[in-house]
Amino acid sequence: MKKIVLLVVLLTVCFGTDAQKKFELADLAKLTNLSDPQISPDGKSVVVVVSRPDYKLNRYNAELVSIDIATGRQRALTYERASVSQPRWSPDGYQLAFLARLGQGKDAVTQVFIMSMDGGDARQITKAPKGVQHYSWKPDGTALAFVTADEAPNKTEVEKGNDIFEVGNNDMFLSAAPTPSHIWLLSAQGGEAKRLTSGAWSLPVTIPPGAPSSPLSWSPDGKTIAFVKAQSPYSGDGQNRSIQLLNVDNKTITPLSARTKYEGYPTYSPDGLHINYWYKREGIPGSINDIWLTTVTGGEGKNLTASLDRDIYRAIWMPDSKNLLIGGHDDNRTSLWIQPVDGAARKINLGTISPAWSFWIDANVGKDGSIAFIGSDPSQPSELFYLSSSTAEPKRLTEFNSEVKAMTLGKTETIRWQTDGYKHNGIVTYPTNYAAGKKYPLVLIVHGGPNAASIEQFSSLSQLFANRGYFVFEPNYRGSDNMGTAYKTAIIKDAGAGPGRDVMTGLTQLKNSGMIDINRIGVTGWSYGGYMTVWLAGHYPGWKAAMAGAAVTDWVDQYDLGDGNVNVANTIGGSPWTGNNMQRYIEQSPITSAHKITAPTLILANTADPRVPVSQSYKLYHALKDNGVTTRFLAWPIPAHNASDPVRQMELRRLWIGWMDEYLQDSKGKTVVK
Repeated sequence: MKKIVLLVVLLTVCFGTDAQKKFELADLAKLTNLSDPQISPDGKSVVVVVSRPDYKLNRYNAELVSIDIATGRQRALTYERASVSQPRWSPDGYQLAFLARLGQGKDAVTQVFIMSMDGGDARQITKAPKGVQHYSWKPDGTALAFVTADEAPNKTEVEKGNDIFEVGNNDMFLSAAPTPSHIWLLSAQGGEAKRLTSGAWSLPVTIPPGAPSSPLSWSPDGKTIAFVKAQSPYSGDGQNRSIQLLNVDNKTITPLSARTKYEGYPTYSPDGLHINYWYKREGIPGSINDIWLTTVTGGEGKNLTASLDRDIYRAIWMPDSKNLLIGGHDDNRTSLWIQPVDGAARKINLGTISPAWSFWIDANVGKDGSIAFIGSDPSQPSELFYLSSSTAEPKRLTEFNSEVKAMTLGKTETIRWQTDGYKHNGIVTYPTNYAAGKKYPLVLIVHGGPNAASIEQFSSLSQLFANRGYFVFEPNYRGSDNMGTAYKTAIIKDAGAGPGRDVMTGLTQLKNSGMIDINRIGVTGWSYGGYMTVWLAGHYPGWKAAMAGAAVTDWVDQYDLGDGNVNVANTIGGSPWTGNNMQRYIEQSPITSAHKITAPTLILANTADPRVPVSQSYKLYHALKDNGVTTRFLAWPIPAHNASDPVRQMELRRLWIGWMDEYLQDSKGKTVVK
C-alpha cells in the first residue's frame, strides 16, 4: 500500500499539470464576481459587492462583504437579498448605505437602505415609485441626494388605453415616452423627500453596456451638487450633455462651462477649490476621454491628460487635492496613473494585474491615500487588491476564486504587428496542454465596442476554448481604445475595411508561426465583434466556421433603430438620409457582402436588444439561407444587449463553443459541450 501511495505522489509531482483539473463550462458556477470596493473612512477595511451565480433561481446572489485590510478577515453585512449594489460609507464611517431591489418582475424597484455598523437590520429610507438610480451622501452625513425617474404625467390616462406617445431619438423597442430623471434630497433618518430639480431635461441614464450614470458630487461645504444635464431622456440625445452646478438651498442651476456636448463625471476636489471632469478630446465624439480641471467658479479649465494620450475611464481625487488617480486601457493592460494637477502622469506599478474595466475602472481611494481595486491577470480571476499608497506593491486581500486559479489554464501572451502605419497588438491564449510541433485549430474572438480592447487578463471564454484544444486570438484593431487618439479615431468613416486589414495581418502572423492548423480557423464576436465577424467572413476566404452575436450588419438600421441611433452619423459620416451619405453606409455595412460568406454561421441575438436591433440578425439569416450557406439563428427573448443572468450566459458559451467544435474539431475531437 505504501508503494502505491508513493507512486501516486511521484506522479502528481512529475505530471502535476496533467493531473490538475481543466477549466470547463460547469466551472463557471465556481467563479465569484467582485465589484465596487469602498475603503472605510478609518482606513481599516474595504466593503465590496460579492456575487455568485445561482442556476436554480437564475440570478446572481449578491451580498456586501467587509474585508479587514490587516488580516483579510471577512464579514458578510447583508443576507438573502435579491440584489445589492453601490455600498457607500457615511462620512463618519458609522453607517453604510446601499441599494437593494424590492418586489418582483416588472414591479421590482431599487431603494436606498442604511445600516448601522454597530449592528441591527438595515432600514429602507427611500420610497421612490420609479426606484433609485444612484445617490450620494451629503458631506456632513445628515442627508442623501438621490436620482430617480419621474412618473408618467398621464399615468391614469395610459391605464385607460390613451397610451399614444411621442417617438424621438430612441431605440425601436420604446413602448412609452421616457420620463426625465431628477435629483431629490432626503434626510438620512428618512421621511419626506424634497425635489431639487425638475423639467423636460434629464440626468443621463446609462443603458448597459456602458459606464455607470455620472455620479452626483457634493461640494465639501454641502452647498452645491455637480451633476450632468442631458438635453432629454431620449437615449439618442445623450451626446448633448453638460455639467451643471446646483445650489441646494435655492435650487438654482448654473452651467460649469459654455459647452453643451460631451461633458461628464464631474467631481469636487477635497479642498473644494476645483472640479475635474471628462470631456472628449477636441470635442470629437469618437475620440478619447480626457480629464479636465477647472475652478469651482467655472469655465472649461485645462486638459490634464493631453500628453498621456490614453482613453481615461476614471478620475478620483487623492486626499491632497493635488493629484488624481486615473485609469484606462494601455497597450495590452489596464493601467492606473497618478495625475498631478500640474505635471505629467506617473504610472502605478501593478505587476501583471489589470484593474477591472467595463467602461469604468472599478477602484476607490481612501482618506489616507490608499487604493483598493478589483483586478485580474491571465492566471488569476478577479480578486480585491489593495495598495497602502500609490508607490506600494499591490496586496491581494481575497481568494474568492482560488479554486479556479488552481486549475490548469492556457498560457497567454501578447503578439504585435503593423498595418498602414499603425502599431497593433493582440492576446493569444494557447491550448491548455499545448505541445510544441503540433498544429492546433484557432478561434478568432474579436472584441466589441469598438471602444474597448483585448488585454492580458483572465477570460473565462478564452480558457474554455483553450481547454478544448484551441488557440484563441483576440486582436486589437484601429478603433480600439488602448493606443491613444489617432488609433481610436482612425475608425471614423472606415468602420470595417481598415480594422479588417489589421485583424487579418495579425492572423497571418500567427498562421506563419507554424502552430496553427490553417484549415481549421473560426471567426467569432459579439456586438461590434459580431460586425467584424460578418465583415471578415464576407471579405476574406478560408474560414471554417463563424459565430455572429448581436451583430451590426446594416448601419442604416443602427442609425434608425438602435438606442444610440443618430450618433452613428459621427462614425459613418453624416445622416444616411441626406446628400450622398447613403453610399458610405452601404460600403461600410457587412450585409452588403454577406452573399460572399461561405462559412457555416451561427447567429445569436436577443429579440429586444436596444443597442443592436435584432432586425440586423434577421437580414444576415436570410442572406445566408438564400445563398445556401449552413446557418442557425437562435435568439433569447430578453430586452438587453447582453444577458445578465447566469443561465443564459452559460448557454451562450455552450452554443459558441459547440458551433466551433462542430466545424473545427477533427472527428476524434468532436464531443458534446456540457
